[in-house]
Amino acid sequence: MDWQQVFATRASRMKASEIRELLKLLEQPDIISFAGGIPDVNLFPKAEVAEAYAEVLASPQGDAALQYSVSEGYKPLRDWIAKEMGKIGIACTAEHVFITSGSQQLLDYLGKLFLSKNDTALVTWPTYMGALGAFNAYEPNYDKLLPLSNREPSSYLDAAKEKGGAVKFAYCVPEFHNPTGVTMTRAEREWLLDLAEKLDVPVIEDAAYQSLRYAGESVPPILALDLERNGGDIEKTRTFYCGTFSKTLAPGLRIGWVVGNSEVVRKLVLIKQAADLHSSTINQMAIHKVAERLFDEQIAKIRKAYGHRREKMLAALDAYMPAGVEWTRPEGGMFVWVTLPKGMNGAKLLARAIETVRVAFVPGKAFFADGTGENTIRLSFSCASDEMIDDGVKRLGQLIASESAALAA
Repeated sequence: MDWQQVFATRASRMKASEIRELLKLLEQPDIISFAGGIPDVNLFPKAEVAEAYAEVLASPQGDAALQYSVSEGYKPLRDWIAKEMGKIGIACTAEHVFITSGSQQLLDYLGKLFLSKNDTALVTWPTYMGALGAFNAYEPNYDKLLPLSNREPSSYLDAAKEKGGAVKFAYCVPEFHNPTGVTMTRAEREWLLDLAEKLDVPVIEDAAYQSLRYAGESVPPILALDLERNGGDIEKTRTFYCGTFSKTLAPGLRIGWVVGNSEVVRKLVLIKQAADLHSSTINQMAIHKVAERLFDEQIAKIRKAYGHRREKMLAALDAYMPAGVEWTRPEGGMFVWVTLPKGMNGAKLLARAIETVRVAFVPGKAFFADGTGENTIRLSFSCASDEMIDDGVKRLGQLIASESAALAA
């Protein structure tokens, strides 16, 4: 059977994740990997998670934990999230919180809700490749979201119309951006809200790394700024804050959430009812117990560990990278973005790095909706020891110097 004749047109937009493929390299013990932007398993609260599951199953709610549940999510967990959101300037109730199977599922749902074929999504350049993967299934076009740009709002609308659709939303990772590690300033966030208001489109705020700040001053979430503009009334806001426990407690539990106005939340609930009914009940109950007991303690622990590794990676880059290489200096998150000398190809460098110096990273091209950015790479420091960071960056710097010299010859 010729399956290509049967697949929907959207199937042609589905691409394998380069990061998912690179994670297979972690199984090779001699590879120093700066590839996957994943948490360190040694920092997971395993004992506390095990205790929480045992308590849930032994409690009067034990049967309910293994049963079907409401699509909106476990109410005590939604109440806890609403309380935590209030601490960062986002006043809301459980009515405005919707639980998903990780924030990645939420990106898929938002794409499904807002995008028709040929519509335009505004995304940063580069942007999180998982967002591109989620949105691609709905066959959109992409336009560049460049903070503080003097581009006229009408030009976004005209460009979208020429491509047969409309501008539907602006997507960004404002805190410790994946892949660049850069944080949007307050002025840039206000600019984005101004643009969204002029275009009359929603803003999708991907806040996966919100808790992972190691230096500098915190900036209010975009939704918090949106609330300020609207007298604290979340029903008047256009921003959707996407959160997750994957970077703080454990990604394997697959619990994420969105906070936003209730009209859109109700639509997202309908999508979930048709997709997978609800997120795992027992996982929600267990993560609620763990979050109630040690969330702040866990955040302090991972900030200390990842903050130290960030410092080590920046010091190693300072020490070993040759002239002509530039990199970001993130205040948090898991990533450093490296710009290679012009003419150097990140994908080809990866092949050479694995073959010769046994170092892995993610080529930057995958993060650009138009396939540009060939001379960029992303390095993650979250799962590397001091020795791995120093040795790996040294090896990579020597390889880049050698490749650069070959290009110049």
